[in-house]
Amino acid sequence: MGRMQTESARPVMSPLRVGLHTIIFEADTRAGKLFDVLLLATIILSILVVMLDSVKAIEKEYHVQLRAAEWVFTVLFTVEYILRLVCVKRPWRYAFSFFGLVDLLSILPTFISLILPTELYSLLVIRSLRLLRVFRIFKLARFLTEATALRQAMWASRAKITVFIVTVMTVVIIMGSAMYLIEGEKSGFTSIPQSMYWAIVTMTTVGYGDIAPVTMAGKTIAAAIMIMGYSMIIIPTGIISAEIIQTSSRSVTTQSCPSCMAEDHLPDAAYCRLCGSKL
Repeated sequence: MGRMQTESARPVMSPLRVGLHTIIFEADTRAGKLFDVLLLATIILSILVVMLDSVKAIEKEYHVQLRAAEWVFTVLFTVEYILRLVCVKRPWRYAFSFFGLVDLLSILPTFISLILPTELYSLLVIRSLRLLRVFRIFKLARFLTEATALRQAMWASRAKITVFIVTVMTVVIIMGSAMYLIEGEKSGFTSIPQSMYWAIVTMTTVGYGDIAPVTMAGKTIAAAIMIMGYSMIIIPTGIISAEIIQTSSRSVTTQSCPSCMAEDHLPDAAYCRLCGSKL
């Protein structure tokens, strides 16, 4: 009874908005999948235009064509962004969501470039983040399920990962301070932050070689950090792997709640798992 009253209190979407929402936000229908495939193709082409524009020889010869193509893509993405706001019950919630912000940022640089230096134009590559929708488009249930399990495992292991990062930073501070005292400025360790940078580079086995110890004590510490780095690489993998094993996998769909934009609903779900709106 309470759910029925709550449902009736929510704004009712018109059939047109419901149809737009199904096509734009979901991939359970042929029209929805076709829309997302065309959207991805457009995104890839727009990114290609930005990349070609960064090549000076190509930009010099095809400047007008590249800018015209970019404005065509920007208009298309602007219309798409407006339609996404129109077909949801709470537009502001989508506008401030991850993909809402990405969609907005993918069109703003073109308009802002009219009044600001053209260097801002290169920010259009942020459109590549929109390719994350590929998991929704082809409705690969196995990948959706595994992605959910991975996200849950990472969230469940956040405390252990935090402790691990704090431990690593503690070791970096101690080793960096020790190297600063042992090697000093003559070896390039001009400050504790500079020495910490060296410790991080060494522990992660990157080894740029721009700073290196010359004393026997410094080399001994460097060897210890290298061995420690190899030992620490496997720790985050083990923590997350253990959580993945314990995380129960479940089948999910591409359905998106028109009210709160929540996803990962069960195949037989009739209501949103978060806000209770009808799917």
